[in-house]
Amino acid sequence: MRLDDFRQSDNVEDRRASGGGGLPVGKGGIGLGGLVVVLLISYFTGINPATLIGGYEAINGGGGSVQPQQQQRQLTPEEQASGQFVRQVLGSTEDTWTALFKEQNVGIAYSRPTLVLFDGSTSSACGSAQSAMGPFYCPNDRKVYLDTEFFDEMRNRFNACPAGQGACSFAQAYVIAHEIGHHVQNLLGILPKVNQARQRMNDAQSNALSVRTELQADCFAGVWANRTQQQYKFIDENDVKGALQTAQAIGDDMLQKKAQGYVVPDSFTHGSAAQRQRWFINGLKSGQINACDTFSATQL
Repeated sequence: MRLDDFRQSDNVEDRRASGGGGLPVGKGGIGLGGLVVVLLISYFTGINPATLIGGYEAINGGGGSVQPQQQQRQLTPEEQASGQFVRQVLGSTEDTWTALFKEQNVGIAYSRPTLVLFDGSTSSACGSAQSAMGPFYCPNDRKVYLDTEFFDEMRNRFNACPAGQGACSFAQAYVIAHEIGHHVQNLLGILPKVNQARQRMNDAQSNALSVRTELQADCFAGVWANRTQQQYKFIDENDVKGALQTAQAIGDDMLQKKAQGYVVPDSFTHGSAAQRQRWFINGLKSGQINACDTFSATQL
């Protein structure tokens, strides 16, 4: 993956030097599905589903509070490099989605989100953000929250990208693009409708709707990659393989098999490995927003 042509976004809020912004106290923001769904899924799977990509995206908000920390520190060279990487990827999403909203007659202008880098924990308009939750998008403040140590988790814990092939960079960019996909959903009015619908559903129905929401974000990540590739030729075949390996590694079925040896489909919240790969490829091949209508699809 080549980043040389990507400008760095100014919409990054780096809280890492201040210790992440605080330690969570009180009730934190669980995200999509809320506390009841998280407890139910954890009961069946034995794992914290918030560690998946996007966690339970914090759609419903939260009431968390934080104790501020005033400790300041110097960022390491590795942290500085990861911050630059995030800024460049975010900058590319801004440029690509701004153009896509104009070209594909969305009807509104693209509004750029803020990406918050934190270390350990911080506050958000959806409650407390913690590293264990993985990256997530909060529609209440239109910000993406990311602890870049999650990238190490992808490689070391989930074997989510072939580091030896140098393809982890695009896999990491896919993670960011997935979260920006949720911002696109929010701008298009999809997330509010999903939240309203889930209020009237039982747990299994709510989880099924969550899967369609997450798969659409995967597809939007593919749309971003398609259109950015047309302009910059920034990825090659190995990069795409790395992203597909990531989509496979964080499929609900793969994570559940690894954790307990069997799967519970009704508890899926992000989709199976095959589904995540399929919808990412849909977006990657088409470059079209309307190719990502997971909500009308009869087969995921």
